[in-house]
Amino acid sequence: MPAMPGAPGAPVGDDLDDDELDIPDEEEFARLIESQEHGVAPETEPEGVLKGVIVSVRDDGAFVDVGEKSEAFLPVAGSKRTKKPDWKPGDTIDVTVAGRAPDGYLLLSSVESTRPGEWSELEIAYASGSIVVGKAVDVVKGGLAVDVGVRGFLPASRSGERDQESLEALVGHEIRCRIAQLDIDDRNVILDRRALIEEERNKQRQVALEGLAEGAVVRGIVRTIRDFGAFVDLGGVDALLHISDISWGRVDKVESVLKEGDEIDVKVLRVDDDGRRIAVGRKQLESDPWSYVAENVRVGDRVRGLVTRLKDFGAFVELTPGAEGLIHISEMSWSRRLKHPSEVVKEGDEVDVVVLDVDLGKKRVGLGLKQALGDPWDRAEQDAPPGSTVEGVVRKTTNFGAFVEVLEGVEGLLHISDITSDRRLNHPNEVVRVGDKVRVKVLELNRERRRLKLGMKQLEPTEQDKFLDSVKPGDTVTGRVLRLRGAEADVELGEGVQGVCLLRATGDAPDQAAGAPQGDLGSLSARLAAAWQGGSSVPAAELHEGELRSFRIAGIDASRGLVTLELA
Repeated sequence: MPAMPGAPGAPVGDDLDDDELDIPDEEEFARLIESQEHGVAPETEPEGVLKGVIVSVRDDGAFVDVGEKSEAFLPVAGSKRTKKPDWKPGDTIDVTVAGRAPDGYLLLSSVESTRPGEWSELEIAYASGSIVVGKAVDVVKGGLAVDVGVRGFLPASRSGERDQESLEALVGHEIRCRIAQLDIDDRNVILDRRALIEEERNKQRQVALEGLAEGAVVRGIVRTIRDFGAFVDLGGVDALLHISDISWGRVDKVESVLKEGDEIDVKVLRVDDDGRRIAVGRKQLESDPWSYVAENVRVGDRVRGLVTRLKDFGAFVELTPGAEGLIHISEMSWSRRLKHPSEVVKEGDEVDVVVLDVDLGKKRVGLGLKQALGDPWDRAEQDAPPGSTVEGVVRKTTNFGAFVEVLEGVEGLLHISDITSDRRLNHPNEVVRVGDKVRVKVLELNRERRRLKLGMKQLEPTEQDKFLDSVKPGDTVTGRVLRLRGAEADVELGEGVQGVCLLRATGDAPDQAAGAPQGDLGSLSARLAAAWQGGSSVPAAELHEGELRSFRIAGIDASRGLVTLELA
């Protein structure tokens, strides 16, 4: 049967699914809120039902006080099937406003009396779209059977309930609905409760919106939790509490902080013109931790914080709950090239850091870990001066050499040409490998450029070292006279080994030659060494360059590598 003129449209579609929501952005905010509104509203008394007190009774009805300036009139229902009510002054009764009489006072309708008793009354209710009250009597296929004076059918999709359990819970209760379809010939009545619930919720929403303003602090109930935040019921209107606005501290999961049903205070952050998008915040009710940073953190300060999370590029450190700084990976070690911050720190570590930079506008603080440990190069000149021999650990090898850590945080280059004098190397790994402990000699140190040059071959014993270890003063050795230099003769005692023989002019007394002042410092050194050993000088005429002679070792100065000789 076609719908009668003026009748509400037949029910269409099922409940919208509010579970298929994405993380909101500016464009999707309205859609998310709208989706949430299709959930089940809390059980509240409909706005159209009023509590009235009967003031006086007469045959055709009763005057009722409903809180208005003047009393309202509740007429007796005109249906023959409706018993005349037993009203008495002082009785409390549930009524709805039916209209206004010509003389101005309100006309009321009893909630019980709005149950139609005849098909004619159903026809009027259907045509006007007015509310009818019926009792859910049974669960039938696809919905509920409802007694509205006649047996009507409430489809599950128009019940306003989201699951079968909630639908069955209506049985035995009075429900308010509208007639969606009426076929008198077939005695068919289709009811719609969902539309009425949505209308009443929209009214509640409008009332709630009127009381909302940006900056207001309101109490709400957490209704739904999502990965990106929570929807909070502010008394008929849903607002989004984004995860970033729950706390100044980091929140990884919303459910770790909130649960459905929690009553919380929130601050209204934004309300758009039509009230479809409302954003609220909880952390805004607490003091901003960046105010603490602004007042207490300065560049150069040494502070202590908790490592909260690690990224490939660095580690975040909590300076105060809700305010973090970043240690960039380049600020973690003076010498090591780190692949990941976990090589130095881990989550949960308490670390001392130095504040390198503060940008309050962007809420960023740059931190340095290596600066808090102190610059190891400050003590390098004292602990590893040039010429000293130190022990270190090979940290890295390359084609051109090896990097050796001689002090914590101080690495030097051991060039491949300075590793050994025995042979030519193709790669340092032929002699040293990463992790080896080695003794090296400090060849050069440049504090400003942070460069350290090291050598290993410089610690190898030379032929002269070996010769000195094999002889002692008084031993006779064979040597070749290399050159005559005034009062001295250089003598080759072996490959890379030389000695000095002190000479005197022919006819000079030995003591005169030894004691005569000389301008040549080298000669003076040789004479002093010879004198120290108690030796005597040799007449210059007795030696010739290139000849082989036997010499007696007069003295050895191992620290200077000096061997003094006399003819045997």
